[in-house]
Amino acid sequence: MMKAGIAQFAPSGDKEVNLASMERMIRRAADSGAELIVLPEYAIFTVPAMDDRFVDSAEALDGPAVTRLQEVSSQLRVTLVAGINESADRGRIHNTLVGIQNGEIAALYRKTHLYDAFGYKESDRVLAGALESPQLMTVGGFTVGMQTCYDLRFPEVTRTLVDAGADVVAVPAEWVPGPLKEFHWNTLIRARAIENTIYVVAADQAAPTGAGNSAILDPMGNTLAGVGESEDLALAELSHQRLEDVRLTNPALSLRRYRVAPMNG
Repeated sequence: MMKAGIAQFAPSGDKEVNLASMERMIRRAADSGAELIVLPEYAIFTVPAMDDRFVDSAEALDGPAVTRLQEVSSQLRVTLVAGINESADRGRIHNTLVGIQNGEIAALYRKTHLYDAFGYKESDRVLAGALESPQLMTVGGFTVGMQTCYDLRFPEVTRTLVDAGADVVAVPAEWVPGPLKEFHWNTLIRARAIENTIYVVAADQAAPTGAGNSAILDPMGNTLAGVGESEDLALAELSHQRLEDVRLTNPALSLRRYRVAPMNG
């Protein structure tokens, strides 16, 4: 068994306040035995509009925000997944997930599917990440992959992680509220768990910047733990035996007849 946690909160434009909130929730989760703790997308800095403030506040991976999370990870001996606005070239940023383990950056993912939908234009200030082999982490005997938010609408992202060996997928998100958005979120995280027979550990931002509804789902799509619309922490135990049993009952991965390949250009 391995205990995972989702830390749902509403980041603001004050990075110190955000980091304090994150550390408080991480410590609560660690005190409850969590080994893997997933925080939202853009957890270090969020404002309602995608404007130059995301660029002006961005930091490098060795900047003070990630360094502080590394210190917390090292002190508490936990693995963290969180979203940051990382400095990039040409006056833009990367929407980056950092996987921090034993105080070190163990895995990175720079968002490849930018949120140019539902009236939003993330690509105005964000550079899409290169299509690269997934960087994975091992936590409690599970293999953990990472993807973020809008990626959920592209099932091949999760399948690529699973093909690389992931049996747990961490999904930090800022799932922007709007008509039917909570329905889409809940449907998509459940679909990704069921079709890949994996655990999904999905941490959204709380209201008002996110739709909330963070959840930990098992390989059959059952909700093991969840959060409503406000700030909160939820924990659940992930079971190797459950994973094996589900994949025996539903051998979808071994029965499939298609593979995922990146598009050129």
